[in-house]
Amino acid sequence: MTKPETGAEKIRCDACPVMCYIADGKVGACDRYANDAGALIRVDPLTVLERAKSEGGKLVDFVARADDWDGELLTPQSVFVTAVGAGTTYPDYKPAPFIVSSKVEGVDLVTVVTEGIFSYCGVKVKIDTDRHLGAECAAVRVDGEQIGHVTTAEYGSQMLSLGGVHHFTGGSKKQGRVTCHALLDLCNNAAVELTVDDGATVLVEAGKPPVVNGQMEERMRVGCGSATIGMFAKQWHGLVDEVVVVDDHITGVISEHQAGKVLGWSETGIRVKGRRSTPGRYFQVADPGTGWGGTNVTDPLTILGDFKPAVARPGLTMLMVSTTGEQFGYYVLNEDLVPVESPLPESLRQSVERIAENCEPALCSVLFMGGAGGSLRAGVTENPVRLTRSVRDMLAYVSCGGAPAYVWPGGGITLMSDVTRMPSMSFGYVPTPALVAPIEFTMRLDDYEALGGYMDEIISVDEVLGNTDLRQIDQLGDNPWPTLPSNFRWPEDGGQ
Repeated sequence: MTKPETGAEKIRCDACPVMCYIADGKVGACDRYANDAGALIRVDPLTVLERAKSEGGKLVDFVARADDWDGELLTPQSVFVTAVGAGTTYPDYKPAPFIVSSKVEGVDLVTVVTEGIFSYCGVKVKIDTDRHLGAECAAVRVDGEQIGHVTTAEYGSQMLSLGGVHHFTGGSKKQGRVTCHALLDLCNNAAVELTVDDGATVLVEAGKPPVVNGQMEERMRVGCGSATIGMFAKQWHGLVDEVVVVDDHITGVISEHQAGKVLGWSETGIRVKGRRSTPGRYFQVADPGTGWGGTNVTDPLTILGDFKPAVARPGLTMLMVSTTGEQFGYYVLNEDLVPVESPLPESLRQSVERIAENCEPALCSVLFMGGAGGSLRAGVTENPVRLTRSVRDMLAYVSCGGAPAYVWPGGGITLMSDVTRMPSMSFGYVPTPALVAPIEFTMRLDDYEALGGYMDEIISVDEVLGNTDLRQIDQLGDNPWPTLPSNFRWPEDGGQ
């Protein structure tokens, strides 16, 4: 880190564009840097991951380490230096805070570690629910400020796109501040209440069930109405005359559906409101809502018209069920061919429970998405485009706090990472406003030299372990180990 400018009582922090003047013993506006007796220090410790357990569950793999193990439980071969707590490259001419060498299977590797300042970033939120949250493109707000919008609905989930540079910088100061703090909380696995214009209020927390209008979701739907018909048609055959699976998108009717036809299902004379698609599949049977199957329906009979008297008959039985199995009803046609609700027969109860059993638990997923621009790449090499090419050529493996990152095709380094797979409190912020997120580039030493890396700045893992204030945590979940050989093109695989 460059030596800060000093004054009579304060020093100037150059870790972000805000350029705070910090008094001795105080922290800057970001709560990440402090003045320690005239020295600018990173407040949080550097986080290292420990790969202590082998696949066999042993604490120390004596076979692998018999020749070089010195008795220490934390060894260079078993740790990965993440960027959490590492510091930034701002201003852009700085090399990354840590450029760490290691050796894996006899091959020299380098991991370039930095906390990036992301103005161009956001989160993609997947909310498992059948309930309608809001119209596509509807504004999503926190404290009255728009921080994003509703995007496309996916299979059993509602999707939100939050953040982005326009919400950070394109509106009022309050909007930028609210957007930044909402994304910071979401990325650090805290709960955030979101409101959708003309829609629902949703409490979102990564890895937890969503709470929609005060009601916690338990399950995501097993499929659309048509798919549910296809999955369970055999289980209903011979037990009931008609089955309707109510769904906001595609309502299924078994007597008309191809699955029913294959099984020899008889016609029932049913009429369904909405737009008929292919046989047994209906669109727009009701408006979106928080009722049956994501519709605004509380009484499923309202989606039906009169039964055809030439086909229907008194005593005909009908099961109506939602795509999660949460709502269901059993009906028998009376002498006037009007459905009358009756107790659900035990022979059908198992099929309704089977629908619920096949629904996966409802969760909120939060993926951080950011564009790694000049400040990141300039901290790796003086010729930043070479880093981009190395990532494209799979010579450099990208991770976020040790968690795998998906890099989008096309220009630049635009990445996504699941925040639940990253160490706790991986994210920070600067009051510009922007998020601060960890990012690591791991590659072979000769590849790093070829892209014009800062070779004089390389330090060994041993130096990091011996000279840095560390937070040591276990490798998280089923994350791949960042220095696994499968992440790189070894020489025998054509690596350059």
